[in-house]
Amino acid sequence: MQQQALRDLYIDELRDIYNAETQLVKALPKMAKAATSEELRSGFEEHLEQTRGHVSRLEQIFEDLDEKPSGKKCAGMEGLVKEGGEMIKNEFEGEVKDAGLIGAAQRVEHYEIAAYGTVRAFAELLGDRNAVDLLSQTLEEEKETDKKLTQLASEINVEASQNERASEDEPSGRRKTKAAHA
Repeated sequence: MQQQALRDLYIDELRDIYNAETQLVKALPKMAKAATSEELRSGFEEHLEQTRGHVSRLEQIFEDLDEKPSGKKCAGMEGLVKEGGEMIKNEFEGEVKDAGLIGAAQRVEHYEIAAYGTVRAFAELLGDRNAVDLLSQTLEEEKETDKKLTQLASEINVEASQNERASEDEPSGRRKTKAAHA
C-alpha cells in the first residue's frame, strides 16, 4: 500500500514538473527577447532548447509508466513565470534589467533543481532505474544552467553597478545604459 501511495505521489510530482517545463517553453523566448546582453539572450535561447529536451525526457518517463503527463497545473512555476514577466515589463534598462532577468531565471532554476531532486529520489525508491538516469541528466543540466547564470551575474551586476554610479554623476540625473550609448 505504501509503495502505491509513493508511486501516486511520484506521478503527481512528475505532472507538476512537466507542466512547469511546458510553462518555461513559453516564457523563455520572452526572457530572451527582453535581455540586452547578447550572452544572456543566447543563454536563454540555449536553455529553451534544453527545456524542450527536459519535456521529451519527462514524456518518455510517462510513457514507461503508462501514464499521461497532463492533468496538473504547477502553481509555483506559474508564480515564478509571472514574476519574470513583471521584470520584463518594468522600466529598468540595460544591465540593470539583465541583472533582474538573471535573478528571475535563477529562482526558476532553484525551483527546478528542488523538483528534479525530489522526483529522482522517488524514482530511486521505486526502482525506476531508467527514470533515475533521465531525471539525473536533467538535474545536472539545471545545476549547470544555474552556474552559468551565476557567472553571467558576476559580470552583469558589476556593469549595472558601474552604470548606476555613472548615471548619478550626470547633471541631468537621467539614467543611461551601455545599450543606450550604442
